[in-house]
Amino acid sequence: MELDVNRKIALVSASSTGLGKAVAINLAKEGANIIICSRDSEKLEIVKEEIQRMGRKVIAIPTDLTQYSQVQELVKKSIDFFGRIDILVTNCGGPPSGEFLDFTVLDWKKAIDLNLMSTIYLCKEIIPHMIKQQYGRIIMITSVSVKQPIQGLILSNVSRAGVAGLAKSLSNEFGKDNILVNIVCPGYTQTKRVEELAESLSIKQGLKTEEIIQEWEKKNALGRLAKPEEFANVVVFLASERASHVTGVALQIDGGLVKSLL
Repeated sequence: MELDVNRKIALVSASSTGLGKAVAINLAKEGANIIICSRDSEKLEIVKEEIQRMGRKVIAIPTDLTQYSQVQELVKKSIDFFGRIDILVTNCGGPPSGEFLDFTVLDWKKAIDLNLMSTIYLCKEIIPHMIKQQYGRIIMITSVSVKQPIQGLILSNVSRAGVAGLAKSLSNEFGKDNILVNIVCPGYTQTKRVEELAESLSIKQGLKTEEIIQEWEKKNALGRLAKPEEFANVVVFLASERASHVTGVALQIDGGLVKSLL
């Protein structure tokens, strides 16, 4: 199937590792030119070189997404270089694991800045450009926790739920401008973030890291963790012309982990 993302300009945030990197690589494989960003400039350069070897245009801009001024500069540099942004994939790291009483008010603020405000900043700066061109695809990477809260991840459960509310609101407001907004909800995927979470839980529960991962695998219908590439394939589809009548959707990519009907 031809996805028609060839020569589109895609900005993928937090794209030096994990799901963000996988999405950036897969979009490049389908012919898109890419803007990558994260706080880790060294890892960004590695991803940049990988995309360049595919023959795609790519710029790497070190950015702290929790700082609005840096997001403004990211978007300005991107528009100056490419002239437009067709696809925005919002992504960020997850906040620490823990229960409600484990965290201070400052911890809550950091989590909301990381997950929700960073997404708001990106949308605020990019949507006006998409309105001018009467075209845009926005995919927000969240978590299955927006459909089924995860025990021990209360900061993520709450802050990512805000992203879901934002996405649905934006999809209603800007559909008239041919801007489609969807969220994707990964379950347990083979990333460094998930490995670190398993290590943290193993210490708290007195189990081996492998045992934690095995328990997660048992919880979904497929009996295994997803590969980052499997997740990225779905994001690329939503960014493509083949998903031209899909907006306001929260799609879990979890191997059947969520048990609800919707």
